[in-house]
Amino acid sequence: MKISFVRLGASVLFLIYGSLLFSQDTAKIMSYNLLNYSGQASKNANFRKSVNFAKPDVLVVEEILSESAMNTMLSEVMNIYSPGVYSAGTFIDGYDTDNAVFFKNSKFSFVSNTPIHTSLRDINMFTLVHIASRDTIRLFAVHLKASSTPADEQQRLAEVNALRAVTNTFPAGTEFMIMGDFNIYNSTEPAYVRLLQVETGNEGYFVDPYFLPGTWNQFSYASQHSQSTRTRSIGDGGATGGLDDRFDFILNSNGVTQEGMVKYIPGTLKPFGNDGNHYNDSINKRPNTAVPDSIADALYYGSDHLPVQALYKFDTHPNSISDINSNAVSFILYQNFPNPFNPTTIINYKLRSAGFVTLKIFDSVGREIGSFINRKLHPGTYSFKWNARSYSSGVYYYKLTAGNFSETKSMMLLK
Repeated sequence: MKISFVRLGASVLFLIYGSLLFSQDTAKIMSYNLLNYSGQASKNANFRKSVNFAKPDVLVVEEILSESAMNTMLSEVMNIYSPGVYSAGTFIDGYDTDNAVFFKNSKFSFVSNTPIHTSLRDINMFTLVHIASRDTIRLFAVHLKASSTPADEQQRLAEVNALRAVTNTFPAGTEFMIMGDFNIYNSTEPAYVRLLQVETGNEGYFVDPYFLPGTWNQFSYASQHSQSTRTRSIGDGGATGGLDDRFDFILNSNGVTQEGMVKYIPGTLKPFGNDGNHYNDSINKRPNTAVPDSIADALYYGSDHLPVQALYKFDTHPNSISDINSNAVSFILYQNFPNPFNPTTIINYKLRSAGFVTLKIFDSVGREIGSFINRKLHPGTYSFKWNARSYSSGVYYYKLTAGNFSETKSMMLLK
């Protein structure tokens, strides 16, 4: 009897620890081409209906025209029903239309907006930290060149090559996604092939959750079409013809596809509001079995694109069983800011107890560049500014050790 009780007690403790160690948070990430959004009241009325119904944790948008428009979207759409729930990342005004990010500040914190310049529109890398897991994700927002001529295809390829020049520098396992309006028509287009191209020595490629060979404008792919929501013009400059193109989607890095701290949940990528029954038709043609009629109407009038969404699970377990006692965790190491950077960046950390602290930086192959902090510190919040002026572009790592605990994060220098 005693042995059974001990075994039962051990099982209960395992279940308790297991629930703490392997708890998960699910986040909905959405991308939406807003169709030349400048803060129009008519668009706000439609966007607030569809966004409030979808309730994304992160919303990346394309075709936003100004910082003022971003602020209007934040106040009149994102936070209209529950003030203060969403925040917006830093806006960068590039050539032509721009991208922006909104996020629930209870789940994510914003780190940086890094533009990748192309001959047309910027590709923006939005870096966020998932608060519960402290894991960093990078969301690339794209709006590639439109139209289907050979010259347009080559320009899209050049834009993707600029992106791959960045992602190819990431270490194995880095968690990033790309989303937006790709304007790609088929699986053999050079830009799409390049996005998925696996190369020896790096993990800068992307994984498409769906295998859709050939031309995407066909009935068999109707459930993945995102453009156009209308069959005729409604006077806002949007495309017509009904749903028949897969322009909007989300691709994942290998680090997000494999089991890890952040994992794409298979089967969850889909155009919001598309029930698969509106090929070459308007999204609000009754019936729409995916969303209520009022939401189908809001999608119809809001933009000529449907938003696309996917679900991701974030492991929120601590680093070890001893971490279950919060008093045993001696520090919090934050993601450097800005990241990527040129040539300086700030590394912040918080000590919960006094102890001997070291901060070291390593290059991409693990060689130590220097030990920049090596002394006893009292509890509190600290900052270290690293000037990498004399170093070349690439991935670097910083490691903080305090007592028996250590943590390492990556950062990227772009010159």
